[in-house]
Amino acid sequence: MNRTPHAPPPDPGPRRRVGIVDDHAAVGLGVEAILDQHDDLALVARAATVSELVDAAPDLDLVLLDLRLADRTTPAQNLERLRRLGVTVVAYTSGDDPALVRQAARSGVAGMIRKSESPATLVDALRAAARGEIVASVDWAAAIDADAAVQDAGLTARESQVLELYASGEKADRVARMLGITRETVLDHVRRIRTKYAAVDRQAHTKVDLYRRAVEDGMLAPPR
Repeated sequence: MNRTPHAPPPDPGPRRRVGIVDDHAAVGLGVEAILDQHDDLALVARAATVSELVDAAPDLDLVLLDLRLADRTTPAQNLERLRRLGVTVVAYTSGDDPALVRQAARSGVAGMIRKSESPATLVDALRAAARGEIVASVDWAAAIDADAAVQDAGLTARESQVLELYASGEKADRVARMLGITRETVLDHVRRIRTKYAAVDRQAHTKVDLYRRAVEDGMLAPPR
């Protein structure tokens, strides 16, 4: 009796090298255990900060990035550094801070997956990101919709620098020294910043208001 030979299993394609930035070691170990079960994905680098990952200079295709890290770096700052590695970045987060998710979306992350999702969902998300697809989710869509509703105040690069420092708690004199400008110039910038935010119905009368606008626009990390 002739038997039809079994077809060989499909080629899973190249193995994608994945890194994770998360300051909870157990999260990285869990992701490593999940990916070890698949021939097309491998976790090859774990780091608590983006600086640590970049300094290690691993050869990576994908990075899972926690958006809230102990070093208080912002998603915008971390995405800029990871972009220089030429990797695709997926936000891997609890999703409990929409402002961080909006900032990540604005900064070019390929999508988002919650840490509470199943292993199968994580694997599917990484495969989709490796194919160049957006890793969509309800949280991701909501964050993007909310971001579209926040009007850009149109700050210049210098105004953004002043706002980041001033809203973080620095006094005008120190901001002036840090940026190499006069105190009067700093105060002029602050006045223009307040005016620009007011023009798009985002009030910034007080320093607390300025802090909130800086967090919304990704210049400062939200409080932990």
